[in-house]
Amino acid sequence: MADLKLEREFPVSPEELFAWISDGAKLLQWWGPEGMHVPDHNLDFSRTGPWYSVMENGEGQQYKVSGHVTHVEPPKSVGFTWGWHDDQDQRGAESHVTLSVSATENGARLVLDHRELADAEAAANHTQGWTSSLRKLEALCT
Repeated sequence: MADLKLEREFPVSPEELFAWISDGAKLLQWWGPEGMHVPDHNLDFSRTGPWYSVMENGEGQQYKVSGHVTHVEPPKSVGFTWGWHDDQDQRGAESHVTLSVSATENGARLVLDHRELADAEAAANHTQGWTSSLRKLEALCT
């Protein structure tokens, strides 16, 4: 098993940053690595329950991920399970993501903690994907 942790600071209030990580319409604006869009989803991390998203790249390849929102604690954190689907739509190994928000002197800090990934390679791949997604979020919040 492997874990990853990313931290970013944003020049917005904790409440505004929390909206970006929990509200479905806002999530869609930065969800998925650069070059991807989300043609199908039920992204809404403002409540507990199931979620999924289908990310699509420029060549039309689709990647489905789903899980269950395990906790929502406005404006501090959201937690959800995460599992990729294969070509037959079978869900694979489950990991867990927590997005935590805290106040800073100049705005808010986001800590992305993705735990229980299969191995170091999975952690490296997810680090690339999350880093790319967070660049999109940074552009929206500045």
